Amino acid sequence: MTLVNRLVRAYVLYTLGFFLFIYTMWRVERATGPGVWVGYVFLFVPIAVYAVIGLLSRTSDLVEYYVAGRRVPAAFNGMATAADWLSAASFIGLAGSLYATGYDGLAYLMGWTGGYCLVAFLLAPYVRKLARYTIPDFLGTRYSSNVVRGIAAAAAILCSFVYLVAQIQGVGIIATRFIGVDFAIGIACGLAGILVCSFLGGMRAVTWTQVAQYVILISAFLIPVSMIAHKDGLGWVPQLTYGRLMARMEKLDAVVRDSPQEQRVRVSYRERAAHIDAQIAALPASYIEQKTHLMRELDDLRRHDGPLRDIHEREAELSAFPRDAAAARVVWTQARDDLLARATDPVPMYEPFPASNDAERMTHERNFLSLLLCLSLGTASLPHILTRYNTTTSVSSARRSVAWTLFFVALFYVTVPVLAVLIKYEVMTHLVGHSMNDWPAWVTQWHRAEPGLIGIDSSSGDGIIRWSAIRMQPDVVVLAAPEIAGLPYVISGLVASGALAAALSTADGLLLTIANALSHDIYYHMIDPAASSQRRVTISKILLLGVALFASYVASLNTGNILFLVGAAFSLAASSFFPVLVLGVFWKRTTRHGAVAGMVAGLGVCVYYIVSTYPYFRELTGFVGPQWFGIEPISSGVFGVPAGFVATIVVSLLDRVPDAYTKALVDYIRHP
Repeated sequence: MTLVNRLVRAYVLYTLGFFLFIYTMWRVERATGPGVWVGYVFLFVPIAVYAVIGLLSRTSDLVEYYVAGRRVPAAFNGMATAADWLSAASFIGLAGSLYATGYDGLAYLMGWTGGYCLVAFLLAPYVRKLARYTIPDFLGTRYSSNVVRGIAAAAAILCSFVYLVAQIQGVGIIATRFIGVDFAIGIACGLAGILVCSFLGGMRAVTWTQVAQYVILISAFLIPVSMIAHKDGLGWVPQLTYGRLMARMEKLDAVVRDSPQEQRVRVSYRERAAHIDAQIAALPASYIEQKTHLMRELDDLRRHDGPLRDIHEREAELSAFPRDAAAARVVWTQARDDLLARATDPVPMYEPFPASNDAERMTHERNFLSLLLCLSLGTASLPHILTRYNTTTSVSSARRSVAWTLFFVALFYVTVPVLAVLIKYEVMTHLVGHSMNDWPAWVTQWHRAEPGLIGIDSSSGDGIIRWSAIRMQPDVVVLAAPEIAGLPYVISGLVASGALAAALSTADGLLLTIANALSHDIYYHMIDPAASSQRRVTISKILLLGVALFASYVASLNTGNILFLVGAAFSLAASSFFPVLVLGVFWKRTTRHGAVAGMVAGLGVCVYYIVSTYPYFRELTGFVGPQWFGIEPISSGVFGVPAGFVATIVVSLLDRVPDAYTKALVDYIRHP
């Protein structure tokens, strides 16, 4: 029996077994009732399965560890790449982004999907043709330079690490809600899940685990969407019929926009924003006054043995209070802007580029197009994705693998807008307009698990829940979808297992990319070229463990929105790699000095823009830079990529012409 036949039989049996597991859990829930045990089972049973696959795939062979022996069939590599691609941001954050921002969220769908066209036409076949272990290895060989290799390794580590932190943060959110543990403990659980998949078998173990994870994550997305749609009268295949629901949504959006009660809530937000604006204007005196007031309240509570809960609340407020007046300005400005954003009239999901004037609309359009561009170029530049095409059997197999990846990714992406519309409809019809004293249990449960994720303001004053008063972070929409729609709790457990699979599959690929860049490109090529194959694999495993622990620590700090972290990783990857990869393949005149200049310039501009414009870094450093053309920091690659191209081309033209060996190498990469 051929390898393909064995794999097909094994994964068909695995899929049938997973469906049987879901059915069995549903029957058990019907007999005993829902409980926290469902979350434990759906999180830990899949991890156990991944651990078994990782154990069976263990290897010390260098080629198997780095590129899975270069024998992964195209369809299975496409499925593994799709799992590697569909991260916590896609699974948890994307539908939530569409729910919150409507049309704007389509930039992610179009950017990420379009990027695979660039992968197929510009890079994947040529990366496979040279058959290196890593992208820094590809660049180091193409430019015959360890300096290029070292900078590429540093850039790969940076963008992969930012992406990795986002995945581990997603695991923490999942564990906090579904098994009721502290966020930091949830991250530790996620760390264990990541390590069992990748530690023993490297790319070989990660590949076969990712195929299994794709089956779970796509099932966990398609099944709830079909059930919610069927309940709402759209049938079992809502991807073809959900346009009917948009017509109903249009009427609900008009009610929310024009209702006097809703307008009263938005007025209250404007008043609170004006109060914060006055505090900003009174700095630094207002900062000293507020901090002194908090300290005095805390001292009074301690002196008079006040309630322990009140003491802890004041201590938490004081701990979170800005460290100085400059930091207060950044924090309060963000709070004011958030309130003003909530005070604006809600925009229908289907309305593109809402704005109050032409200048604002142009800025909005620029941000949409810039984000789309950064995501497309970043997709074609991410080291953990490009490396996957080194695992295929040939160049033609790499091309077919990209096509399979597009198919498996599209199956997910065409369903994302459906879920966003379904959940917004559920919230508008079954939460808005109900009494504050009678809100659903899922609101209380999610607020208790992580207060920052969801909340309902009582600004209306009449005890009725208003749309404008609901604050729901995008990250919670998908995870809470089954509870919002009133589905069995087993479906919530299924969604949790799918989100975990998405986070773990991407985290495994990223972690392996970082460890391999450190062990292969830096340790082997730049420190100890005489190291044996066994030693190189051992070093990679040790580094993998160390990077995983450090990434978990950074994720525990809860440094930012998951979708922003992922978007920033794409901008960093595009700025660092896209110019030197494309020019390295298609322009023989590109030199090593040009490549160095291009990577340094692109990455430098991108990092500068993020640090100087993103609120978290502004507060951390106190440095506030201008927003060029009003572009958001998530799209910083729109400046980094041109800087990389210009620097690479100019320096290459000023440099001496590459030698005959380099020209012959480019010809070899370009042609069969």
